[in-house]
Amino acid sequence: MSNKLISQMGLPPSLSHVFAARSIITAKDALSLPEFDLMALLDVPLAHARSAVARISEIACPPYQTALSLMEDRAGSGGHLPTMLRGLDDALCGGIPFGALTELVGPPGIGKTQFCLKLSLLATLPACYGGLNGRVIYIDTESKFSSRRMIEIGENSFPQIFRSEGLAPKMAGRIIVMRPTSLSDFTDSLQQMKLSLLQHEVKLLIVDSMAALVSGENERSEGGPGRHPLRSSLSFLKSLAEFSRIPVVVTNQVRSQSKDEAYYHTFQEERKDNCQNSEKFESHLIAALGIQWAHAVTVRLVFEAHSGQKFIKVAKSPMSPAIAFPFIVESSGISLLSDEGIDVTGPEINTIRNQGQNILSQ
Repeated sequence: MSNKLISQMGLPPSLSHVFAARSIITAKDALSLPEFDLMALLDVPLAHARSAVARISEIACPPYQTALSLMEDRAGSGGHLPTMLRGLDDALCGGIPFGALTELVGPPGIGKTQFCLKLSLLATLPACYGGLNGRVIYIDTESKFSSRRMIEIGENSFPQIFRSEGLAPKMAGRIIVMRPTSLSDFTDSLQQMKLSLLQHEVKLLIVDSMAALVSGENERSEGGPGRHPLRSSLSFLKSLAEFSRIPVVVTNQVRSQSKDEAYYHTFQEERKDNCQNSEKFESHLIAALGIQWAHAVTVRLVFEAHSGQKFIKVAKSPMSPAIAFPFIVESSGISLLSDEGIDVTGPEINTIRNQGQNILSQ
């Protein structure tokens, strides 16, 4: 913005020529000078100098919106993929947001892939049934994608329409499943598809899971110098979401946390070296991929289990406070047991509980 040319800002020709004669060419050149110095340099009255500065500032300033206009744009844009889980959709102001990175993190077998399969189904369904009527790119890094399971979810979620109207083959034909063997293969494949995302009406990108790709890349590059493999992929995924204005959903794995990590965040309680606190935090898990990744995702949904129940927890979102919903996995996919969320506070926002299962450190 600061490099915009003054000659293209619509100033009076007489004043514009004076700027050029004094070698004040860009907005930065003009705005770097105090008003009195600019007045003396241009040999014009102070009122003219101030008027010119105001005009240059207005044009050079980045565009902005008010909170009201942003709210109205959001309400009219339909920029979410509904999950059909009413409580979760209400918390997220409509569902999985377009143009942003949404992370699903949790231990294996808790339901992350089941959630992704349902999202794929919803993205391919016709709009009159609540879907996006689009295509899906599904990056399956651990060979967990199951067409049979997804069709089962569809038949049990929409029995009246799914069987009678033959949506199963139509839906399956709209989902592109890719199984890259390395992080570089993954990036290369998406780079080739980037320009065709809009042309092919892709409405959803899923990476299940990103942690598996990064883990394999770290093993291949262990001990060698170079840039962290996650950084470029993270930047690319965010730019892809913003460029295509589609929801990008990425699953993440978990690892055990140490006692030191349990007190990493400043809002957590003071460290107490007693057995009770040590056992409490050692029984919790944290998301893999590290703090850089955690800061980059827009929405983080944590899948966890405790007190004999599974929960989906909105741990990070610009639209919602931290809130958890109990759920089960059944023939129609994930279903909430209650649309009334449970408020989550303190250290529990950032921890992932998985009572009753044995998770190895990663």
